[in-house]
Amino acid sequence: MPYSDSPLLTPSDADPARAAVDIRLIVTDMDGTLLDDDKRAPRELWTVLEQLRERGVLFSPASGRQYATLAREFERAARGMVFIAENGTYVVRDGVELSSDPLDPDVVTRVVDSVRRLAAGGVDVGVVVCGKRSAYVERTDEAFLAEVRRYYVEHRVVEDVTAVDDDVLKIALYDFGPAERTTAPALAAFAATHRVVVSGAHWVDVMNRTADKGAAVRRLQRDLGITPAQTMVFGDYLNDLEMLDTAEWSFAVANAHPDVVRRARHLAPGNNDNGVLRTIAHVLRLPAPGSP
Repeated sequence: MPYSDSPLLTPSDADPARAAVDIRLIVTDMDGTLLDDDKRAPRELWTVLEQLRERGVLFSPASGRQYATLAREFERAARGMVFIAENGTYVVRDGVELSSDPLDPDVVTRVVDSVRRLAAGGVDVGVVVCGKRSAYVERTDEAFLAEVRRYYVEHRVVEDVTAVDDDVLKIALYDFGPAERTTAPALAAFAATHRVVVSGAHWVDVMNRTADKGAAVRRLQRDLGITPAQTMVFGDYLNDLEMLDTAEWSFAVANAHPDVVRRARHLAPGNNDNGVLRTIAHVLRLPAPGSP
């Protein structure tokens, strides 16, 4: 799909200016999609969220971030919002768990041991064991902890991350190099039985095969009686691919990974150009939010 400076680009057979659009659910990735490169939310976000609430449209952040981090980000508008956290492994609304998909403890141990061997072999990588109550890390250097704090408000440094008393939702690996070329291939053995997904330039997540953002959205659609035609989804990276398949109104932002652009039905402006909110406003005919 081509891209220009227009507010919204869609295939010619799906022009929202001519179609009657009935959107009931909007799901968006956070980093690289809703947030700009400095991890800032658009200043118009709260106004748009209130407009969506008035129209009865459910807004749902879907992220690799933990629930506690998402809840803090959206604290002023969290009432009734569904949070799809930890890449779909944990879904919460108004503090109540709607679904979760924890890993078997034996798998956690085997993945962590593999990462420890990678690190011992010279790969600059750290592991985050993501539980329902907290994230857990062993690595204590500030460079690594600074990255952990971006996404995991609740985190603890422990002696052994395989010994924590918590339901483990996913294992996140931060690779200071290119994760798609280093850490992800090293975990290929787990891909036969589990989901190994590159969720950012430096992040790789290991989850159950039944867990992804798309599975969480489909479950939400089923529970609420919302169809793909009534669903709008935005993403930018490989952990968003399955989520794009749940919506007829699926958008890759202009800065998205090439595989995401190919998978999405439509193309939106980039994350630094307020692409998510501008597209929502265009399709739903809300007052247009400004560009940053």
